[in-house]
Amino acid sequence: MADCNHDCSSCGESCSSRDKKSLLKKPHEMSDIKKVIAVVSGKGGVGKSMTCALLASAAQNSGKVTAVMDADITGPSIPRMFGVTERAMGSDNGILPVVTEGGVQVMSMNVLLENEAEPVVWRGSLISGTVLQFWTDVIWTGVDIMFIDMPPGTGDVPLTVFQSIPIDGIVVVTTPQDLVGMIVQKAVNMAQMMNIPILGIVENMSYIECPDCGRKISIFGESNVDAIAMEYGIPNVAKLPIDRNLTQAADNGKIEQLENNYLTEFFNKIMKKINKK
Repeated sequence: MADCNHDCSSCGESCSSRDKKSLLKKPHEMSDIKKVIAVVSGKGGVGKSMTCALLASAAQNSGKVTAVMDADITGPSIPRMFGVTERAMGSDNGILPVVTEGGVQVMSMNVLLENEAEPVVWRGSLISGTVLQFWTDVIWTGVDIMFIDMPPGTGDVPLTVFQSIPIDGIVVVTTPQDLVGMIVQKAVNMAQMMNIPILGIVENMSYIECPDCGRKISIFGESNVDAIAMEYGIPNVAKLPIDRNLTQAADNGKIEQLENNYLTEFFNKIMKKINKK
């Protein structure tokens, strides 16, 4: 490009001079992480963290050693969903993630703060640097699959993660409204620009099930997620209902104990796609 300053760390362009491998950061020398999936959304409030927690629970229940890196530094919610209240500990070698009741390793800003309600009022560069430290300074032990709960949008942190961490694929989270679908397309386009495979789309709040007859009611109108998936060649689509059991489990820190994990089948499908790589 004519206006290139040759600083790939601050650039999202996919040009011939970019060596993606040269930007990757090594995890902690004592870490062992086999696969990494980022969970992304074009905007906030669509249930991205809920989706990430459900996928992690499905992975752990399938026998995988699972971890969640909460990269949403200013809006962390993963610890609350898993019922984690203790603080992360350190050793001479590095930072140790907290472990949930079900065995999921978790690192989040909220396990570092004395008060989880304390706001994180930081500029983008400091936030991005903290996310990288979750990768380079935390000791992740024998992890088969790590999920990264990304902040919404296509800004500093997603760019940093996509360039610095070896992502095996992403899952995009959306809701049925047409406006959100347009924003999802931005997230999809960013992933394609960074040459990262899109494993699937999860549409949250897709429908509500009538308690009397079982009929699925699309209260936000007909979904266009299947059309988006077809347009971009995305193989896997899951639709999460509006279910009080889901929200109660998340609010009460019982996401791992949820009897009906709607994303178990979806998780199995995306793992098959990853394993083909």
